[in-house]
Amino acid sequence: MQNEADWRPSKFVQTRRGLRASRDRAEVYVGSRLSADQSAQALERAIREHARGRLLDLGAGKAPLYGTYRPLVDTVTCIDWARSLHGTDYLDATADLNEGIPYPDGSFDTVLSSSVFEHLRRPQFAFEETARVMASGGSLILHVPFYYWLHEEPHDYYRFTEYALRDLASGAGLRVESVRTTGGGLYALADLMARALGPAKPLAAAWVGASGWALSRTPLRKLTEGDRARRFPLGYCMVARKEGAAGSH
Repeated sequence: MQNEADWRPSKFVQTRRGLRASRDRAEVYVGSRLSADQSAQALERAIREHARGRLLDLGAGKAPLYGTYRPLVDTVTCIDWARSLHGTDYLDATADLNEGIPYPDGSFDTVLSSSVFEHLRRPQFAFEETARVMASGGSLILHVPFYYWLHEEPHDYYRFTEYALRDLASGAGLRVESVRTTGGGLYALADLMARALGPAKPLAAAWVGASGWALSRTPLRKLTEGDRARRFPLGYCMVARKEGAAGSH
């Protein structure tokens, strides 16, 4: 990673209650806080359980998860598009990820990619390239949105179901260890309302605060879990592994 000493939190910040979305409106749109909070929780859990060794941050941008994974890994490599909307300060390489990942086979023990694969035109090829650069026993930690508005247009191509993710991973020779929803049930409705209110920032902020509290700390939480979360997910966090002994390169 370039300019590691200059890294600062951006989209996500660490708090006593865990990783969450930044409340800085320059980093996270107020209407996106609910979904970003849910993504942060799932990604933090997956990173702490699976990140190790040589990590590739695929589609890194500002490397918003660097503060979470850096203490757990040996090296960090960041790659993104040359004209990334999030800048290139931390990137070791730039590439059109639709055309492949410019690293040799088996280069990384962990590949992390958050909110990137929906922007890739050939998802099966992207999974195959990701598997190629993973070492035997290596892990892919992948987050994608599901109930989410159009963003970074016109390069917003897909919304993957759990079944699509499993099929794509399997097609690339990866074994899926887990697919967890990020948010769900009433969170999907609350998130939609937050985005609709977004232009009225004070009202949107009040809605996000009130609904986030109600859905996490009252009996309404039950309406965000189980089958409701499965059928109405805000997104998914998947962990998949490349078969082989961990640490064999």
